[in-house]
Amino acid sequence: MQKFILFVFTFLSFVNSYSQEISGQWNGALKVQGTQLRLVFNISETATGYTSTMDSPDQGAKDIPTSSTSYENSVLTIKIEKAKIEYIGTLGKDNIIVGNFSQAGQTFPMNLSHDEIEIIKAKRPQNPIEPYPYYSEEVTFKNKKAGVTLSGTLTLPKKEGVYPVVILISGSGPQNRDEELLGHKPFLVLSDYLTRNGIGVLRYDDRGTAASTGDFKTATTQDFATDAQAAIAFLMSRKGVNKKKIGLVGHSEGGIIAPIVAAKSKNVAFIALLAGTGIPGDELLLLQQELIGRASGESEDNLQLGKKENTELFEIIKKSTDLAQLKKDLFVHMLASLKENPDAGKPEGISDEEYVNFTVEQIASPWMVYFIKYNPAIILEKVKCPVLAINGSKDLQVPSKENLSAIQAALVKGGNQKVTTKELANLNHLFQESETGSPSEYAEIEQTFSPVALELVLSWIQEQVK
Repeated sequence: MQKFILFVFTFLSFVNSYSQEISGQWNGALKVQGTQLRLVFNISETATGYTSTMDSPDQGAKDIPTSSTSYENSVLTIKIEKAKIEYIGTLGKDNIIVGNFSQAGQTFPMNLSHDEIEIIKAKRPQNPIEPYPYYSEEVTFKNKKAGVTLSGTLTLPKKEGVYPVVILISGSGPQNRDEELLGHKPFLVLSDYLTRNGIGVLRYDDRGTAASTGDFKTATTQDFATDAQAAIAFLMSRKGVNKKKIGLVGHSEGGIIAPIVAAKSKNVAFIALLAGTGIPGDELLLLQQELIGRASGESEDNLQLGKKENTELFEIIKKSTDLAQLKKDLFVHMLASLKENPDAGKPEGISDEEYVNFTVEQIASPWMVYFIKYNPAIILEKVKCPVLAINGSKDLQVPSKENLSAIQAALVKGGNQKVTTKELANLNHLFQESETGSPSEYAEIEQTFSPVALELVLSWIQEQVK
């Protein structure tokens, strides 16, 4: 569910001596999970040593202050204490700094030079190229109750005419309208494919992301559902939209949001759940962590230890009613657990209390608490419109068999007989043809969206809008 993003911060400086000139702009690039992340260190000499800032061009971050830097005997060391980040490199006679970047216990080689780093574009052959053979319009619409303005793109087969339209709802994490991840743009590929084949599409940036306003960090799945409801209201006001044939297509968390909206709105004609969930959030996370851990080579002992600890944490969360008290309870439990298991993966150079505080803030976020407590089956029982649910057989984030069977069971229990479920062979969570399904493959695979999955979604929607 969660998308994998490397959060990079920066480093400041002081120094006692230097051999070669270290001031100026130094450029480097991290290679993580098949993608490139450029970093720029801007170092200046002062009366007492050196100061610096960092830019992360690929993340849109500039002039980030550092916490400490030293340069002695040709060795440059730059740190940011709170994030436990460190860069250590040695300046050679060729004016290249050879070193390593470390964060949270992981180390990556990264050399620095004065030469600008060339942007390496990943091969994504399915990304459509303009001009498109259909009508495309930049749009905005409001979620008035939330005080949020959402920005997106509406595509229609032609400017004139009336067409069925689907709304694309993204997965977890801050996503732009293309659901962009590691150079892939699955919603752009899906939108282009559907629109070329007669189906209009509205896709939009998540609140607080890209061109949309609002605060993403404080929002829950239920809040994102109100944004999707605002998208429906917008389409109901538009010319060129067949108001009786508006559908929702949700991927991952979007597959949780679509049923919430469909259960409340009479204006939803059908929904398609792409790797949507059918089992409770805590069960999904436990299963997800086990499958990804095993694919990553974790030992069975570590997997079982992690499962036991997470089960206990989830039980504390499920019983909680007050966020402040929950954080206190989690802190006490996790600190005691860490004392019992000092080798449980805590990065070096950080105290037990700091590590636990950092982890608690992540686990006790509004989104995570809501997700862990949420059981999608309850809402699925109330959905009466036609439903398509598909998963890849190699999906390790939303495992296929457990979730497809739970989705179908809940819909049928509620009396819905218009249900189609299908497992697609060899596809991962992003619906790419894959070897193992591990998230580490996502960036390396050139394919963005399996043609088999695209055709299935299109043909099913075409049946609904006849």
